[in-house]
Amino acid sequence: MDLFLCFVGKTTVRIWGLTPRRRIFRVLSAAGFHPVEVDPADLRECAAVLLFRGDYLIDDRLVKQLARTRDTMLQIDDGGRSIPVAAHVSAGLATRISEYIETGAEDPSIRELRIETPESLSLSFQAGLLKFDPPFVLQVSAERRHALERRLFDWSYKGVTDVITKWVWPVPARWTVGCCVRWGIRPNHVTAAGLVLVVLAGGLFACGQYGWGLVAGWLMTFLDTVDGKLARVTVASSRFGHYFDHLIDLIHPPVWYMLWGIGLTTDQGGSMGVSMTALLWLIVVGYASGRLAEGLFQWVLGQFGIFCWRPVDSFFRLVTARRNPNLFLLTMSVLAGRPEIGLLSVAVWTVVTSLFLWMRLVWAAGTRIRRGPLVSWFTDADRHRYDRTLAWRLFTGRTTG
Repeated sequence: MDLFLCFVGKTTVRIWGLTPRRRIFRVLSAAGFHPVEVDPADLRECAAVLLFRGDYLIDDRLVKQLARTRDTMLQIDDGGRSIPVAAHVSAGLATRISEYIETGAEDPSIRELRIETPESLSLSFQAGLLKFDPPFVLQVSAERRHALERRLFDWSYKGVTDVITKWVWPVPARWTVGCCVRWGIRPNHVTAAGLVLVVLAGGLFACGQYGWGLVAGWLMTFLDTVDGKLARVTVASSRFGHYFDHLIDLIHPPVWYMLWGIGLTTDQGGSMGVSMTALLWLIVVGYASGRLAEGLFQWVLGQFGIFCWRPVDSFFRLVTARRNPNLFLLTMSVLAGRPEIGLLSVAVWTVVTSLFLWMRLVWAAGTRIRRGPLVSWFTDADRHRYDRTLAWRLFTGRTTG
């Protein structure tokens, strides 16, 4: 459907390669709208128009919420002064409201609108990114460009994830995303490069070249972080890219472990005290079982990821037997000269992870039966009891008091 837009003010400053105006167009297009920039005077009285300050970086969630909500104005507080930054109004009000947004001169027509702020809209929990992050509205200027790019990058990053992704990759990933933006490299190009590295690492593992295989594997995991962040900060996500990336992520870890086992010598494989076939079955079944538990929780019980249910679940995600923690175990075993111990460690930790997830799933089902719908600790009405906890600092990046 057509969605008419009008911008008040503008800036040529680009944040991750996009002006605020261009970013809003991409956000609305990705949300299924067909944005069309117009002069409000050219619209029929019954039509509606979205008005935006063209010199503000507005959180994607606010843009989409405003597009779905008529007769609404978005304001921010700036040192006790209310600044209008966007509105969704009828064409008959558009000229007066756009003047108000531009000059701040009061107009009686404002009383016909519902006034919202980023804080008044319940949009802080991002289920897709497993994080609590209040929406932002930030003024754009050349002096603030680097700070705004960092803010947008931080916004694009998952809150609940493994230790490597959370604390090792962010700085180099931000630099790499910047290079991709400057050189015109798109997210799917990065994902395709990652797929090449998946195949290369697997082949090296199968040949027993574990050192070089780990180099390729770690580089792939890094690119897996980069492609998602690049897609979000440039609003370049696509349905194909989503499935392309997620299918690779879902399938390649157990394949790597099987190829690792193939690369072990007869003596190495025989020193583990368990048959290679049994070990690989433990890994594959444990991996699939854990993924199934996660899916059942989200589809049947929580409508959000299991790792966002309680702080203990978020902490466990840091070391859950997913690719990066398992790759760390394999790396340590190669450095110790015992690659077979790495595979055994992955098998044991995968089984432990699966048992923990199923225990949490059963506990969640009982809680759902006794107390009703489950609520993430990020959105709990009594959330403030976590304000001074380590979990709140680690997974929201915020401190209080």
